[in-house]
Amino acid sequence: MSGAALLGLLAALLLLLLLLLSRRRARRPGEPPLDLGSIPWLGHALEFGRDVASFLTRMKDKHGDIFTVLLGGRYVTVLLDPHSYDKVMWEPRTRLDFHAYAVLLMERIFSVQLPHYDPSNEKAKMKPTLEHSNLQALTDAMYANLHTVLRGDPAEAAGDWHESGLFEFCYSGLLRAGYLTLFGVEASPGTLESQAQDRTHSANIFHTFRQLDLLLPKLARGSLSAGEKDQVRSVRGHLWKLLSPARVATRALRSSWLESYLLHLEEMGASVEMQGRALVLQLWATQGNMGPAAFWLLLFLLKNPEALAAVRRELQCILCQPGQPVSQMSALPPKALDSTPVLDSVLSESLRLTAAPFITREVVVDMALPLADGREFSLRRGDRLLLFPFLSPQRDPEIYTDPEAFKYNRFLNPEGTEKKDFYKGGKQLKNYNLPWGAGHNQCLGKNFAIYSLKQFVFLALMHFDLKLVRADEEIPEFDLSRYGFGLMQPKNDVLVRYRAQL
Repeated sequence: MSGAALLGLLAALLLLLLLLLSRRRARRPGEPPLDLGSIPWLGHALEFGRDVASFLTRMKDKHGDIFTVLLGGRYVTVLLDPHSYDKVMWEPRTRLDFHAYAVLLMERIFSVQLPHYDPSNEKAKMKPTLEHSNLQALTDAMYANLHTVLRGDPAEAAGDWHESGLFEFCYSGLLRAGYLTLFGVEASPGTLESQAQDRTHSANIFHTFRQLDLLLPKLARGSLSAGEKDQVRSVRGHLWKLLSPARVATRALRSSWLESYLLHLEEMGASVEMQGRALVLQLWATQGNMGPAAFWLLLFLLKNPEALAAVRRELQCILCQPGQPVSQMSALPPKALDSTPVLDSVLSESLRLTAAPFITREVVVDMALPLADGREFSLRRGDRLLLFPFLSPQRDPEIYTDPEAFKYNRFLNPEGTEKKDFYKGGKQLKNYNLPWGAGHNQCLGKNFAIYSLKQFVFLALMHFDLKLVRADEEIPEFDLSRYGFGLMQPKNDVLVRYRAQL
């Protein structure tokens, strides 16, 4: 048999195998609608990978708010009824496991394998480091480090105009300051020399991290080219060295969060090498979404003069003390950070439009899933359950009028208090906006992240003159590969001019 004939035979056998595998599944009574797609085994994987939101919108229009699709050999049941989300998010791990998928991504993206890893136990141990006095210490340190990163360079303080991509400005500023806050600063902190070293070192951390972040979607999906695999190995290796426990130990003013996490890793029996890898994972988990969040928030403000004026008025009234120049404020009062209803609404609206994480569960046993409307559907062991709040509730026209539009006061009542009453099907929603997750998926560092974003916005608007290079700049499209990883990133950056106010 010739080589060409052999290859043809093998291809035919492979196609037959895939066809047999894909046809093994048939919908059983009581199960959600099943859509296998037209490609054996792959099913809808290609369309899902190209544009998750468009694909799931099409499936919802076709099947309703619950359905099962075939994605590369996996059967995924998608639930898009926000009234029923709590029934999923509070199910015990013995029925719906939220750990397995997280462990898979930890290994695939960050090469982290922790012995006896239990996310619930880890959260319980780390939670106290992000509350009360520890949270206040982190918040104060973040403000000081934002000052160092954004205003510390004498060239930036001279009042000269600078030009930058807004995404670069936000992502770099927040990740660098967050890194210094959590992982510590140079010895002899507070001196001009140590602050200059902090700016240089944190910039190295950011630019190296960003190389990995750009490849993260391909890493997660296993679609790296040979050249990209080499790049990932090099970048990860460099980050592991930069964040090794030995190097971190030399830094001053390390956070209680870091000390507790390192102790937790040691108690689990993680090797020194694995501890460094876990710290890179935590850098992404704690800082990877704050910069993109700030980008969208500031961009929406710069594109909406009425919203920008309202936020500026609020910041001037609430945060600026009479007779005290903004530049001399060493910290923002905790009460002030909790008293910004307009900025809170802007942040909620910005996140509603741009936060697109997946909430996933592995179905551990054959089970019945009751929905809020009284229906009940059977789920099969071994399948995956997926919630996608980006579509519903966040972009649902029944819940939000003009859901694609930015409305800075959407989450404000007429008297200026927070608006919480949103409805679907005539029934008030508990889960009407889910950028921080919910249930077991609730973001542990939510309060620290919110305070950090508010501080960044305060510094950007009150310490800088900031404007778009092009007033008619369009809101950029999403990088569609980022669906499922938290905050969406823009397909292209937006140029801004800025200068420090004297």
